[in-house]
Amino acid sequence: MCGILGLLLADEDAFVNQMLFDGLTVLQHRGQDSAGIVTSHGGRLHLRKDNGLVKDVFHTHHMVELRGNVGLGHVRYPTAGSSSCAEAQPLYTNFPFGVCVAHNGNLTNTDELTVLVRDKLRRHVNTDSDSELLLNLFADSLVSGKGEILAGAECGKGCDQGTIDAIFSACETVMNACKGGYAGMYLINGIALVGIRDPNGIRPIVYGSRKSSKVDKDGVQLDDYCMASESVAVDTLGFNLVRDIAPGEAIIITMDGKLHTKVCIPQEQIKLTPCIFEHVYFARPDSIMDGISVYESRLKMGEKLAYKVMERYPNHDIDVVIPIPDTSRTSAVQAAYILGRPYREGFIKNRYIARTFIMPGQETRKKSVRLKLNTIKSEFAGRNVLLVDDSIVRGTTATEIIQMARDAGANKVYLTSAAPPIRFPNIYGIDIPTRHELIAYERNEEQIAEKLGCDWVVYQDLSDLEDAVRESSGSTADQAYETSCFSGEYVTGEKIDSDYFAKLQALRSDDAKINRLDSAASMGAGSHHGCENLSNDKRTRGD
Repeated sequence: MCGILGLLLADEDAFVNQMLFDGLTVLQHRGQDSAGIVTSHGGRLHLRKDNGLVKDVFHTHHMVELRGNVGLGHVRYPTAGSSSCAEAQPLYTNFPFGVCVAHNGNLTNTDELTVLVRDKLRRHVNTDSDSELLLNLFADSLVSGKGEILAGAECGKGCDQGTIDAIFSACETVMNACKGGYAGMYLINGIALVGIRDPNGIRPIVYGSRKSSKVDKDGVQLDDYCMASESVAVDTLGFNLVRDIAPGEAIIITMDGKLHTKVCIPQEQIKLTPCIFEHVYFARPDSIMDGISVYESRLKMGEKLAYKVMERYPNHDIDVVIPIPDTSRTSAVQAAYILGRPYREGFIKNRYIARTFIMPGQETRKKSVRLKLNTIKSEFAGRNVLLVDDSIVRGTTATEIIQMARDAGANKVYLTSAAPPIRFPNIYGIDIPTRHELIAYERNEEQIAEKLGCDWVVYQDLSDLEDAVRESSGSTADQAYETSCFSGEYVTGEKIDSDYFAKLQALRSDDAKINRLDSAASMGAGSHHGCENLSNDKRTRGD
């Protein structure tokens, strides 16, 4: 899961660097591994990226170099590949014109695509990142087949209809070749900013606009545009949310500020099935996704969870409801209301510790929990406590938190999850591990409670989770969702078998991640080795 952001301002003399920085900071929850920004100015691309948080990657001298009125930003949360800054995004290829990509999601046919890109298209692939495949497929399509028209375009001179058609054709090629869940943005230097979304709409992407102070030659006020993973970035940067990019749709914003949209694949291949885990965990509560308030959906999750607790334990002795911060707070508030029990903040979070969900190694995660959370003992002492979590993955964090509650004096500790049991890996961009690492794998609720050390555990039903999101839209339509980590059903339809999961194990297991971190450290990944920072090289700038 990653955060992506694209901006194009109508005023050629305006700079997007500060807005990209601010927008990426708002999207920081979507990835803390690395951050990057690329801008275009005067026909040159200026790129800065490195491992670390947004505030640590970009310093004043970097921001000064990131000139231009158009740019892309990315925050990375890796599910495969390495943690080397060479795989930080945006990624860049120099032909044609200079094309950059910022990508969120995961392609499921990377072996096939790698053969296509390397052996048939004869393009160099330098990393294990599927984002590089997206970049090379798109760039190659711009100068082959229907894309030959683009070869006659002139950087910085706008786009004629032939160029627009060529870009849409390249988007169509990418969507037909790639399987999985993805949302992507391309910056074609001096030509256009492009956004795409996979045919199932698994990964989120929205766009917004606002009126610019710039007017065209006819005196018509032009628009500025913003594309982002979540609407919260559009809002905070002062744009008006227009809508989500539709499944299978491409949006082109040309350098002269014109917006072009097209659904690039046949309608029968399109079915909106957005990832429901966005509502459970990843998205900020103040975001709107496919017309649904994340906050409202989490309230509904808490409501339905409380009713299940009352159904399962009608004579429960719960004294207090306490969330495991931060994502579960909204659900816990509503659960406490329905249960008629007080809501209390029992854990104080250190906001300078990264999400334990992302950290490789059980011992690392266990140690991090104690650094990340501390208890207010008076809220636990002598009470029967209901803890509300958004989801339970490996159970490492939950086990530590339950023990912390007992150490703080809790009489009984009950645990609820706003999400159903996670029993399957996710293959569309969320780093849910392989099945044997999951606490719910081949265990029922009683066995999970015993393993975690709590008195009982209650999970949300999948049907209730889906209804919670549907009902939050104000619609009774039977909207489908991507729920594979709960159901084991993969909506893209390709063959997901034991061989695929064995490969996933090799990429995602704790041992694999630790080995990659050790390898990156031995290669000097803590320095700028392997990173593209084009605007820091005076030879690139020509000064």
